[in-house]
Amino acid sequence: MGKTIDIIKKKREVPQEVKDNIKAFTKIKKQILKTLETEPKSVPQIAKEIDLAQDIVTYHLMTLQKFGSVEVDDIDDMDEYYLYKLKK
Repeated sequence: MGKTIDIIKKKREVPQEVKDNIKAFTKIKKQILKTLETEPKSVPQIAKEIDLAQDIVTYHLMTLQKFGSVEVDDIDDMDEYYLYKLKK
């Protein structure tokens, strides 16, 4: 008899849409992390650099912050946006 998880995996196939969403999510996270390698940046700066809407960047950035990949560094000169950096 196989492990329970193996049996479940055989019975339940992950829809292609879910697989595609995971790939897109991972791609965006990698892009954000890559932009932060050189210096801390704000949401608008990141959005412009990777050509995505600010709300999408914010969502992914907050996810990265929640799971400890990035952190707030400072606030910009006009006190409008937080700057984010890679967490060490």
